[in-house]
This record gives sequence, C-alpha cells and structure tokens, in this order.
Amino acid sequence: MRRHLQLGIKQLTASYADGHISPRLVADTALDDAVKLKTLNAFVRLTPELALHQANESAHRYKEGQIHSNLDGVPIAIKDNFSTAGVLTTCASRMLEDFVPPYDATVYARLREAGTVLLGKTNMDQFAMGAGTVDSIYGPTKNVWSDDLSKDNWRIAGGSSGGSASAVAAGICYAAIGSDTGGSTRNPASYCGVVGLKPTYGLVSRYGLIPLVNSMDVPGIFTRSIADCVEVLNTVAGPDVKDSTTIRRPFKRLQLPKLEEIDLRSVRIGIPKEYHCEGLSTEMLETWTKVADLLESGGATVRQVSLPNTAASIFVYTILNQCEVASNMARYDGIEYGHRATDDRSTEQLYAHSRAEGFNHVVKTRILTGNFLLLRKNYDHYFEKALRVRRLIAQDFAKVFEAGSVEENVDILLTPTTLSDAPLYKDFAAQSNRDQCAVQDFCTQPANMAGIPAVSIPVRLSKAGLPLSLQLMSNTLNEELLLTVASWIENQVGFDCLQNKHVYEARS
Repeated sequence: MRRHLQLGIKQLTASYADGHISPRLVADTALDDAVKLKTLNAFVRLTPELALHQANESAHRYKEGQIHSNLDGVPIAIKDNFSTAGVLTTCASRMLEDFVPPYDATVYARLREAGTVLLGKTNMDQFAMGAGTVDSIYGPTKNVWSDDLSKDNWRIAGGSSGGSASAVAAGICYAAIGSDTGGSTRNPASYCGVVGLKPTYGLVSRYGLIPLVNSMDVPGIFTRSIADCVEVLNTVAGPDVKDSTTIRRPFKRLQLPKLEEIDLRSVRIGIPKEYHCEGLSTEMLETWTKVADLLESGGATVRQVSLPNTAASIFVYTILNQCEVASNMARYDGIEYGHRATDDRSTEQLYAHSRAEGFNHVVKTRILTGNFLLLRKNYDHYFEKALRVRRLIAQDFAKVFEAGSVEENVDILLTPTTLSDAPLYKDFAAQSNRDQCAVQDFCTQPANMAGIPAVSIPVRLSKAGLPLSLQLMSNTLNEELLLTVASWIENQVGFDCLQNKHVYEARS
C-alpha cells in the first residue's frame, strides 16, 4: 500500500509543504492506479495531461510558499454530469457523447482555483437516472468490495454516482464530486464504504450541473473521512451569482471541534420508527442499534420519533422526479447541441429520431411518464397532489427538529442509508429501474424532498465482507453539528475502506 494513501487531506498537503512528498508523484501514482484498477470502470475518461500540468503548478507553489488552499495538489475526480471546460461531459449518454462544454461548473471551478488536480470524469447512470451505475454507455461500474470483478457475481457500486464513490473507495483519489437527487451520493457511498455528503439544498451551487430534478439536485461530496469532507465542503460552498437557487447569506467555514472536545451530552438523537421498514436486513438493523447504543453511551439523548409521511415519500419522489425530467429533457432536440439523427425529412422527425437514438430506455420511460402525469386531465391528481404531500414530508422533519419544547425535538436523525449491503448485479438487474430506485432510495430521498443535509458514513463489514453504512440527517444549514456527530461515530467504529484486500491485490 502506498504510504501517502494512509494520509488525510491535511496530512497530505502538510507533507507537500515539508517537501516529504511531491504533488507530481502523487498525481503520477493516482493515474497509474486508475489504469491498474480499470476493471472497476470508475472513470469514463482520464485527463492525464491536465492532471500532470496542475500537479506541476501545485509543486511550484509549494516550493515558492504560495499555496492556494488546504486542497492544493490533492487528486480529485468529477462526475460526468458536471461541466468541465474543454473536457467531454456526456452524462454517460449517447445524446451528449460529443459534448465539450466551454465553461466549468462552479463546484469544479472552485476546486480548480483551490489547486486540486483533476484525474478525470467518473461513471454514472445515464443522466443520473438510476441507483446502480449500470445504465452507462460506457458499461457498469463495479464495487471495489466484490469478491471477483472478472466474473458475473460482482456487486453494484450504487448510483447514480457510483464512479465517484468507487474511485474514492479504491484510493485512486482523495475526494470526488457526485450529484444527489434522491440519494445518488449517499447510496453509492454506503455500498462502497466511504463518506457521502448531501449538503443543504442551495448551500452548494448547481451551476454547470446538468440538471435532472432542479428542485432536488444537490452537488454531493465523497471522501474517505469526515475531516476530508469538511475540507471539500469549505471550498465549494457559498453563494453563486450564476445560480439563483443558492442561499444568499455568506457561507461561514465549518470548524469541527477536536475529537477529545466533542461533548454529546447536549445532543439529541432521533430514531425514526418508519425507517424500520420492510426489506431492512438483520445486519443493517443490528448496525443501526449498535450505533444508537454507542451514542447513548457517549452521553447523547436517544429517543424514537415519528415521520408519518415517510411511507408516501418514495411515491411522491417518483412522480415529481418524472415530471421534472420530462421538462428538463425537452432541451435535447438535436439542433443546438447533443446527438443529431440523420433523418431530416422534417423538424418533427429529426426531433423524434434524435431522441430515440440519444436516450436509453430508462430516460425515455421517465420522459413519457412525466408528460403523461403533466397532462391537463392528470395534473391536479398527480403533480399537484404530490407537491402537497411533499410539503407534509418537509413538515415532518421541521416538527422533529423544531418542536415546541426541548423534550420533544431532536438535533440529529439516525437511520440506515440503504436497506442492506451491496446486492449482486444479477439480482439488481432482475428488477426494473423503477423498482430498483424504490428500494435503493427509500431511506435517502426524503432528505432531498425536504432540502435538509444528510451524510452517509461506513460503520462495519457485513458477514459477506461488504460495507454497512448509516445515515445522519439534520436541520437546514446544520452541517457543522451533523458532521461533528458523524466524526465522533467515525472515530468510535474505526472503519477504513483502504483495508480492502481486493484493492491491495489489484495494485500489487
């Protein structure tokens, strides 16, 4: 195992500053590892020339004492639905297979300005419509914890940001950016055994993120530790004049207390009874109980709470998702950009054939369903009703976080992230995309409906040797407490994704 992989981001950049290690060496090693671990299919394209140029510039800044930030020289990866100037950005689709944006997404622009080194773009479900990263034109991403990546019994990486999660879990990069509409960061983070953060809606700019569902999309962060996650969040968060949905108030950088200074005696933890649902594995329930007991032993108050509209949430999410997809996908007409069919008999034929060739079955199904739900005769019954229930779901969270008395409310909700460890691909693929998402997103999508922050953290390995992770949720803009409690749990359980024997063997 390469020694620098054992370092967190702060330790890595401190080693740069001391001259113990070079950003160029780390970038070279990361690119080499990406090739050695290509069986994972985590990357859809590497950017070696750009990465080495950025690493050399970073090395020069360290030599001159002019470093840009705590992320200067740190290798990162970006999901293939974030625009990167001069680099193909395809959403893993045929529709955008030749699209090269002339601008950077704000998230990447801020990371670039901080001095990070971009290794490449990561794999995903087409247009982020999936929960397994199996619907990409580049082929599926495989979970690094699989027993045998060369055979058909490999495990899914989760989706739709599976490439980013896999790249971090394999130790190729120190951080990666994904997107999260209904759990697309937390779901693969759970299955791959890494930290996955969905910030408060509007805290991080969506400019340059090719949209799926505008009212729920949030850029997400993958890292191997909470401390690294804080470093990335502090870099990318804050108002953006290019995105009208960002929160306008200035962002105050997060500063977590030292582990020995964390006092849980004033922290109230809620256990939502509705998340003890059908399909929850015994091992996941045991993990949930174990961590709740740890928190209580550490001084926190732990009690059961109720989020009564949880059962309806997945249905509401599905309706609103398809309606917004129908609207957003209308821009892909084969005229201004994107795939264009050769049929030019009429404008209508050109539109129809371009979309038929450019979109896969999942995307086309969601477009058709969304348009059906938005028909005048269906609008009130489906879309309007879903919006009303979404408000009730958000109110459920508000009630437990902002109850009338201190005895009734909580600061943090603790739930499973996924209902089990990562399923085998053959079992996952036997279900339809709709059924896959209904199961995989059950615990994660309510946070997107309410716009609150949520983080997935790995806790332990299942009997099958796969990561089991839990989710923490908190009130809007309460990331500091959320990540403080997550850091305490992380320290207690001591999970390290780089101890994965499969990664070590592949590099050797």
